[in-house]
Amino acid sequence: MAKAKCPMAQHDAESARAVALCRMSSDRHPSLVELARKLRSIPAAVVNSTAGVESTSWKERDELRTVKPSLSDVALGDARPLQATAVVFAPVTMALPLSVTFPPMEAQLVDELPRGGEWLYEPKWDGFRCLAFKDGSDVDLRSKSGQPFNRYFPEIVAAVQALGARRCVLDGELVVPEGSVLSFDELLQRIHPAKSRVDKLAREHPALFIVFDMLVDADGKLLVDRTLPERRRALENFFSQYRIARSPLHLSPQTQQPRVVARWLDALGSGLDGLIAKRRDLGYESGNRHGMQKFKRMRTADCVVGGFRYAAKERTVGSLLLGLYDDDGLLHHVGFAANLKSGERAALTRRLEKLIKPPGFTGRAPGGPSRWSTERSGAWEALSPKLVAEVQYDHFSGDRFRHGTRFLRWRPDKPPHQCLMSQVEQEAADTLGLLREGGKPAKAVAAARLRS
Repeated sequence: MAKAKCPMAQHDAESARAVALCRMSSDRHPSLVELARKLRSIPAAVVNSTAGVESTSWKERDELRTVKPSLSDVALGDARPLQATAVVFAPVTMALPLSVTFPPMEAQLVDELPRGGEWLYEPKWDGFRCLAFKDGSDVDLRSKSGQPFNRYFPEIVAAVQALGARRCVLDGELVVPEGSVLSFDELLQRIHPAKSRVDKLAREHPALFIVFDMLVDADGKLLVDRTLPERRRALENFFSQYRIARSPLHLSPQTQQPRVVARWLDALGSGLDGLIAKRRDLGYESGNRHGMQKFKRMRTADCVVGGFRYAAKERTVGSLLLGLYDDDGLLHHVGFAANLKSGERAALTRRLEKLIKPPGFTGRAPGGPSRWSTERSGAWEALSPKLVAEVQYDHFSGDRFRHGTRFLRWRPDKPPHQCLMSQVEQEAADTLGLLREGGKPAKAVAAARLRS
């Protein structure tokens, strides 16, 4: 069968640019987060086309599919994934009561966890939200925005295919473990256009699919109108009956006991991305935030301002570039803060311009213009390390703040050389022990820096 033509030309310029991004190499780079976001806006047909072929009929698709993927040992701490021997094509249609574009339930960010008997609690895993659709040997993994994930996680496709159940729709989180914790950086590496690269990563850093809800059961029965405890019982029975040994599919723990939630936070510290609270009396609230809340533990750090970027449309500061010193006295770029008051930007710009002096960062520096950024967005001004800012953040991993930080205040009383990496040392427990021990956190907790 001849390869189908790429449908990129049929879409607008924005989609074309996004597809071009997808075809570029994605070595380790902070801008991979932006690349992942770009993927969410690409039409499904365009993303599928980058795999090289597009099936035009059920018969042609079946001819392309090789023998059913074989099982190889995979488990927590085992680097051998289920082997997908060929690209698995998403089916044109499935005999399921839900479409693959069905939007998942979403969560409202809150400052405090809700309390009361109407709530159930779960860990907030550090990964990609995913709905897994299965109808016979056909499997379709979808992101929160409905984009296909099959080509990026072949070992999870193979694991869902290996389930004994003929049909199901599961809601969960795709994660990539590194040791006993989760690595978002390794997860981002999967968003890569080259199948050979994805297959290599799947072998070296196999993903897990942590499941926390069931929307369609093995009989094809729709469960979205059932309450959370009813869906949970169905999910637990499903796992007991159909999950095979050493599968990368795992059941996320759940509790109604606040003391268990407190133990998760105390024992695991930053090993989790936060906690989720769900209303036990509601059905599956597709596409809205009525029945689910998320809580993140916020922390603060004092950082050296090692540089800044101008705003895109005017010659005033757009963001502060933050740094921390390591044990060797090198200043490393670790993130940014952009929530600067508009009325103070002009004065702050004049203050910063007086401090412009290379090199700014003596260790890892911000990326310049690259395949992901324009000359304007990549350019930055180096500063003499004189200013210290206190910022608020939710997660630090891979030697940087995961998200943009929130500027709180200046710290003229803090010497810059005291802004050390030790501030963001994280209490790293055996996060994956929650899965091995049925939701009970591991006892051993050790302080470690989560560095790649």
